[in-house]
Amino acid sequence: MSGQSAPAFTADLGDGTYRNPVLNADWSDPDLIRVGDDYYLTASSFGRVPGLPLLHSRDLVNWTLVGHALQLLEPAREFRKPRHDRGVWAPSLRHHEDRFWIFWGDPDHGIYQVNAPEIRGPWTRPHLVKAGKGLIDACPLWDEETGEAYLVHAWAKSRSGVKNRLTGHRMRPDATGLLDDGKVIVDGDRIPGWFTLEGPKLYRHDGWFWIFAPAGGVETGWQGALRSRDFFGPYEERVVLEQGDTDVNGPHQGGWVRTPSGEHWFAHFQEKGAYGRVVHLQPMRWGTDGWPVLGDEGAPVAVHRKPDLPRQPLSAPATDDDFPGGRFGRQWQWTANPQDGWATQHSGDGLRLACVRTVDAQDLRKLPNVLTQRLPGTPCTVEVGLRLDAEEPGARAGLAVLGDAFSWIGLERGADGTVHLVHRFAESVAERERDAAHPRLAPEGRVRLRIEAGAGARCRFSHDLGTGWEPSGQIFAATPWRWVGALLGLVALAPNGGGHAGAATFTQFRITAPPV
Repeated sequence: MSGQSAPAFTADLGDGTYRNPVLNADWSDPDLIRVGDDYYLTASSFGRVPGLPLLHSRDLVNWTLVGHALQLLEPAREFRKPRHDRGVWAPSLRHHEDRFWIFWGDPDHGIYQVNAPEIRGPWTRPHLVKAGKGLIDACPLWDEETGEAYLVHAWAKSRSGVKNRLTGHRMRPDATGLLDDGKVIVDGDRIPGWFTLEGPKLYRHDGWFWIFAPAGGVETGWQGALRSRDFFGPYEERVVLEQGDTDVNGPHQGGWVRTPSGEHWFAHFQEKGAYGRVVHLQPMRWGTDGWPVLGDEGAPVAVHRKPDLPRQPLSAPATDDDFPGGRFGRQWQWTANPQDGWATQHSGDGLRLACVRTVDAQDLRKLPNVLTQRLPGTPCTVEVGLRLDAEEPGARAGLAVLGDAFSWIGLERGADGTVHLVHRFAESVAERERDAAHPRLAPEGRVRLRIEAGAGARCRFSHDLGTGWEPSGQIFAATPWRWVGALLGLVALAPNGGGHAGAATFTQFRITAPPV
């Protein structure tokens, strides 16, 4: 079993309704489209590899992860080490002339695109459409009425000194480049009360150019809609979704789709600390004044009737993995561009990770060879089996919760050849880890590890050395990165030196939800 779905985490209530969030994990900055009877969604992947996740659904509630569009981050040399808050920011997914297209802004390099004939690929290598610093949140539009192609993007002040503005370009229809130097088409400083205008999604509807764009900041923002008869403006604006009296902070930044029956739906994120940016689905309609109305008259819905689409089996993006043949499922991502030899395929089950030598053995945040997946946004129990095969003194492997602070539990080979169970952590301000519990002998060199993640992403670590489960250390409160939620990670490493340091084998990775 590799990459199995997790129906326990589905948002489908089974009675014709669904509960938000529909994707209760860090699927940041979502964008989605419909192609025929199928719906596809992508999200920011920042510095993790592979990037640009591709999710599929036929009812907008039950989703599965079907692949990734980006196999390596480019420029490759700059992503050999973790760049947790860089890389792929706020992608836009489109379908044009029988091809899938994804555009995104890398804040340090510029606007890229990849494209493919099918959602599962093969995807092209990234093509740099516009080079520059601070260019983010790019979205294309092919205007079927005129044959013109356009591109809109936002700005990251940290790189460019500019923010709260949207810039528009005419684009080559083949998306290989731009046809002008660009023009500011929306200046958020001229809209009373608006700030941090970003994340634009560009559409044509009812004779208007529409830009759906968030403002107000990641944790506290709102969703805006802007329209103009001409792509280059002027635009008029309206707030179409905000928190109101709900507990959904900052409901904004996402994409709009139409169903075959004429319904309209909008997917967006909510920032939830260590859980990252979870995805909500809002009903949408067009008001008599021609403006969109999202959610319950502009406020997010908690529970709602499902879209008028064929009933689908309960599903959610994969979590569990038996690693058949040493291969890992689609839900896993490295913390940087991978190198050959980190994971070895073999004839049995179990993930065999090389104990990669590193000068950063005391800080998991600096390691490129951590294999990660998203921390679910609901209480859950994470378990995995581990066997340490490395004979190298100092070689170690384990299960981690990784963010601006981290904690991990696992096995380490001592200088005398014995294997010990160790549990270590580092605070966000710490430059190296320290013990979270007293080491203890693991005579068989194997263990089963557990993390119970409770409310608020408070994590209790446990181990079973063959005599039953025992808790280890204090409760660890998971923390996010700058723009990324906390991650679950599998890691194997060894102190710096020469030669192969051995390997560790992980088996039966499981994430379970508590009984309802």
